[in-house]
Amino acid sequence: MGLLKEVLLLPAAPVRGTAWVLRQVVAEAERQYYDPAVIQRELAQLVAVFEAGEMDECEFNRREDELLARLEHAGRAGGAQGAGT
Repeated sequence: MGLLKEVLLLPAAPVRGTAWVLRQVVAEAERQYYDPAVIQRELAQLVAVFEAGEMDECEFNRREDELLARLEHAGRAGGAQGAGT
């Protein structure tokens, strides 16, 4: 029965393969987006730009809040992954 199922689903193989590749790309993009080291580096760059006077306080606060929210999300996701293993 398993072989028959695979033969019948063979025409859909390119679609299944494409979907798998897309899932892998999204997972890697999310991993990089929520990587604490990357976020901390972006925070340091943000502070340097602000201290150089190239950004006003309102914009600095908005972007800092976004980065801190990402960092908090990364911490929660990392804790959940660590607890599951």
